[in-house]
Amino acid sequence: MNKRPFDPRTDKIVTVTLDPNTITSVDPDEVHEWRVASYDLIDSNTFYPARVSASGPYALHLSIIANHIVLDVRDPETFRPIAAHYLSLTPFRSLIRDYFRVRESYYQAIRSASTYQIEAVDMGRRGLHNQAAQLLIERLENKLVMDLETARRLFTLICAVQPYAARIPETESELPTVLFVCSMNSVRSPIAAALARKRFPGQLVARSAGVRSGKADHFVHQVMEEVGVDMSVHTPHTMDELMASKFDLIITLAPDAEKAVNERGLEADAIIHWQVNDPSENEGTRESMLSAYRELRDDLDIRLRNSLPKFIGQSDARA
Repeated sequence: MNKRPFDPRTDKIVTVTLDPNTITSVDPDEVHEWRVASYDLIDSNTFYPARVSASGPYALHLSIIANHIVLDVRDPETFRPIAAHYLSLTPFRSLIRDYFRVRESYYQAIRSASTYQIEAVDMGRRGLHNQAAQLLIERLENKLVMDLETARRLFTLICAVQPYAARIPETESELPTVLFVCSMNSVRSPIAAALARKRFPGQLVARSAGVRSGKADHFVHQVMEEVGVDMSVHTPHTMDELMASKFDLIITLAPDAEKAVNERGLEADAIIHWQVNDPSENEGTRESMLSAYRELRDDLDIRLRNSLPKFIGQSDARA
């Protein structure tokens, strides 16, 4: 394939999100490392998916399935899927191990070594990055096109997220599964799923989806940040993108969601509907909007704390 010249206006990643179901950690230092690596990639990159007609800029959503990093390229405004590629981690295992070893040596050198020693370790670190970046470009040939510096930054992000991946596929997990569905997977259902994961870590698998595709909502990011939940990793998904059709519990949060679940034939041991307000429909000042989003967040939190312990207990009893 003949690579076209990069267009700096469109051939770039402007949003990076991580799948909270497969990239998991409650350690603030680890989450901080993901954020720094994501920001570095967004700050400077040249990138476009090959063999597609869609033009950029792009959003990049990362998830981990078994031994693969999924590089899911989407429209940054609508999160409409553009291209997705599975990248095997096997060829990168030794490079990832070396990355952490060399990184630790570099940190130790900064604390106590001479300038010459620091420069020597840094040279080795750069050489490792270049080797990994070149391999990344080769493995993604005819799939995703990027320059060497972008590949270096993407490799750093992959290193940051892969040690903390949830390695058990959901289809093999014995944890109870709950699906939250609203209209556009922008506000109600992602907040509910994030709060469920926060309140009951390691006790359930919480997914969310929309009847149709929506946009990321920055009010959601702000009010969830207030309770220690990073929602910048959320990418809106539709019900068509669900990997499973059977759940232990489905909770619908909008009238059209209730109807869509029935029409699409999703199966569950229990399907319940919660009538909750959509704060994005409110009009008013920024503060009044934030107040409406906080009310939704707190309402869902109360409902989850009251309802899910019984659901988890019933699932344990059936196991």
